[in-house]
Amino acid sequence: MHAASREALERLKTSLDQGLNESANTVEIGATTGSELFEVVELLDSERSLRVALVDSAAAPEQRVSLIKGLLAGKVSASTEEIVSAAVSQNWSDTRDFRNGLVALGRRALLRSAEAQGQLERVEEELFQLARIVEREPQLEMLLADKSASEDARRDLLAKVLYGKVTSVTEALALQAVGRVQKRPVEDLDALCDEVAALDGREVARVRSAAPLGEQQQSLLADKLEKIYGRKIAVHSEVDSSLLGGAVIRVGDEVIDGSTAGKLQRLRRSLA
Repeated sequence: MHAASREALERLKTSLDQGLNESANTVEIGATTGSELFEVVELLDSERSLRVALVDSAAAPEQRVSLIKGLLAGKVSASTEEIVSAAVSQNWSDTRDFRNGLVALGRRALLRSAEAQGQLERVEEELFQLARIVEREPQLEMLLADKSASEDARRDLLAKVLYGKVTSVTEALALQAVGRVQKRPVEDLDALCDEVAALDGREVARVRSAAPLGEQQQSLLADKLEKIYGRKIAVHSEVDSSLLGGAVIRVGDEVIDGSTAGKLQRLRRSLA
């Protein structure tokens, strides 16, 4: 995202947070606003001329706001109309940044709703586990990444996997992500998990261990990693019996391989 767009998005995030914090019903308004922002993005995806008109710097901000208000009147909540109108009044570098900005705001609104319910960490864990499920099922990931299939078809497929197993916020975030896949579905879901952690000032440590980690082990590991990296760490783990023992830890682009399999592999290389 270009500099002008980043500045616009930061202003809008602050405005969104302020509005939700001042609301007497953050849970409902956040959930509604997030879902409706995703719907606005789908409308923009199907109307290129509209996208262009809404970021046209040659037109006065008032003109752009009037255009979007006319389109949204009576179709979305007051909070959604307000944030989209504020977005249209900003200067965006291009239509892609504008669209991605609305997606980011939709996600933030949903996550603020989850936060107000005390479900933020649960959403984070659900997204991590969902990414692992997709990662272990190549056929499923291939179908979710199939751009020849319609957005609705990809969402319907994932909805069947998610049905009754995750929070409504997790479901909304995941379905939006697979509707228009940016990278691999696994990478998009992992990016969402990172985004949830970042909202609480944390970075995700993805751990593969030969045996399940208990709560105390995860807490001790988080403490050690926080001392190493100098920031708050959210530990998410999965079992991988192929490691034979120990664990492999990934924080960002860094990998710490303390597994038995990793040690054996290094030993073989040293003897070769």
